[in-house]
Amino acid sequence: MPYGISSIVVGAALLSALLHAAWNAAVRASPDPQSAMAAQVVGSGLLSVPLLLLVPLPSVAALPWLCGSACLNLMMLISLLRGYSHGGGFGFVYPLARATSPLLVLLLASSLQGEAVGPLGVAGIALVSGGIALFAFAEGRQQPKALAYALLAGACSAGYAICDGNGARFSSSVLGYGLTASTVNACVFGTLHMTRHPVPLRQALRSHLGIATIGTSAALLSYVLILWVWTKAPIAIGAALRDTSVVFAALIAAWLGEGLNPRRAGAIALAAAGACLIRLA
Repeated sequence: MPYGISSIVVGAALLSALLHAAWNAAVRASPDPQSAMAAQVVGSGLLSVPLLLLVPLPSVAALPWLCGSACLNLMMLISLLRGYSHGGGFGFVYPLARATSPLLVLLLASSLQGEAVGPLGVAGIALVSGGIALFAFAEGRQQPKALAYALLAGACSAGYAICDGNGARFSSSVLGYGLTASTVNACVFGTLHMTRHPVPLRQALRSHLGIATIGTSAALLSYVLILWVWTKAPIAIGAALRDTSVVFAALIAAWLGEGLNPRRAGAIALAAAGACLIRLA
């Protein structure tokens, strides 16, 4: 494997991708995606708090990265929800956000982490960019606001990938960092929900019990898995593997009845192929 990446690391990243796409699909399928998102994020925090008693807390060196991750993660979640609310279907907003992220992670990781990109990596970037262009041509003209929010979500996702990758590396316990970050995210997003959404947080948790339990477990496991991958592989490589979730998202979107027209299928295929090439770079 390139960079000494083992099959276990690759498998963990792909499982993280599947779980990430699944909980996002559950949120999008809800009649009230923002309440469902609040139930998932706050549920993750509620699950994390007792588990934090069993693991070491993040080191002081990891705290700036954790704060950056919390801010960017909040912006990413809000951007996804805004994209959904402006008419962007799950099969459009989510894959476009995920397809944008590997390109930006590679650029950030190269400049901040000194991670070199070979010819296959450049080819992967070109394919992912081609997929994004095809998405924009297919639906971006009809849903320009959804397109803008999807791209913003991708940029925020890339930023928090860099923060989380470094935060996990600076922590003595990957699980401790992940649980702490989930708790912080729950406090931040939960507070935002209580101040800006008419549905009380307690009611949101009750109304979306499945997301607050099963969805929360999937999201937390997905997060911890990718944190662990980032301690074993370059951040750009791990992020690209995780962002193959566009393939899973396409299948989930089709199952949700959004359809899979040839143009959308081609766009997702290009993004997925690009992610695969980046992994081999």
